[in-house]
Amino acid sequence: MEEEAIKFPVVNMQKLNGDAESRAETMSLINHACQHWGFFQIVNHGISTEVLDTVEKMTKEHYSNCMEERFKELMVAAHNQTNDLDWETSFYIRHLPQSNISQIPDLQHDYRKVMTEFAKQLEKLAEDILEIFCENLGLEKGYLKKAFKGPTFGTKVSNYPPCPNPHLIKGLRPHTDAGGVILLFQDDKVSGLQLLKDGNWIDVPPMHHSIVINLGDQLEVITNGRYKSVMHRVIAQTHATRMSIASFYNPGTDALIYPAPQLLQADNNKNTYTYPKFVFEDYMKLYVALKFHEKEPRFEAMKTMAARGSIATSYLN
Repeated sequence: MEEEAIKFPVVNMQKLNGDAESRAETMSLINHACQHWGFFQIVNHGISTEVLDTVEKMTKEHYSNCMEERFKELMVAAHNQTNDLDWETSFYIRHLPQSNISQIPDLQHDYRKVMTEFAKQLEKLAEDILEIFCENLGLEKGYLKKAFKGPTFGTKVSNYPPCPNPHLIKGLRPHTDAGGVILLFQDDKVSGLQLLKDGNWIDVPPMHHSIVINLGDQLEVITNGRYKSVMHRVIAQTHATRMSIASFYNPGTDALIYPAPQLLQADNNKNTYTYPKFVFEDYMKLYVALKFHEKEPRFEAMKTMAARGSIATSYLN
C-alpha cells in the first residue's frame, strides 16, 4: 500500500474561511474522509490552546489524585476476566439535555468549571461540523441537527494506564460508535487509538491541540451509507498513561432515524443496502448488549423489529 494511500486525513479548519479554491479543497477533503475513513483530524478549529491545555492538565491531575489507585485495585480483583474487560478507567459527564456535572464525585470546582466551558465550545463545533456535512451532502441547512431532534450530548473522560501484558488485553475493544458525531481530544504524546481501514489497523496519530472527528452509526444511516462509521480500538501501552476525552453529539432519545429522503432518491439503484428506520433509544438498548460486534447485525435486527412492530428490548429478552 502506498504511503499516500494510508496518510491519515488532517483538516485545517481555518481554510474554510479562505478563498473559494481553498475552501472547496477543504470541503472536498472532509467529504472524502467521511466517505472513505469515517475519521479525520482537525486543527485551527476555534477552541483556544489555553482551554485545551487546562483541560489536559486538570484531567491528568484528577486521574492521578482520584482514579489511579482505584484502577489498580479493580484490575487486581478482575485479573481473571480479561476476555470481556478493557484496560481503561473512565467517567461520563452528561451535558444535554441536562448536565449532571455537579453530581459527579471528586471533581474539583475549577475542573467542573473548565469542563463545562469546554463542552459549550465542543457543542458549537459539533454543530458547525454537521453543517459542513449538510453542505457536502447537498442537504438543506440545518437538516442533520433537525434530524437529531435533541440532541443528547456528553463526554467520556478516559485514561489508559500502562499495561504489563498488552498482548492479552485491549485498552478498548474494537467497536463502532452508536451515535452521531464524536469529537475526541486525545493525548498528544501517547498513542493507542487505531481504526480499521481496508482490512488494516491504522494509527490515529497524536497531534498537539487537535480534535479527532469520527462518525457514528446514526450518521451512516441518515446519509444512506455515503458516510461510514468504522471499527476502532485502543491498544494498551506499556510505558505511559494515555488520556482520552471523547464527546458524543448524538440524536435525542426519541429521534426517529432513517435515510434522508433526498439522498435515498439520489442513490436509487446505486446503493444496494437498505438501512433501517428506528427510534434512537431503541437502537441504544440494542447497542448496549452488542457494542463489541459488527454494526450490520444491529442494523438488521432493527429492520426485523420494525417489521414485527417491536422494539429493542424484546430482542434482548
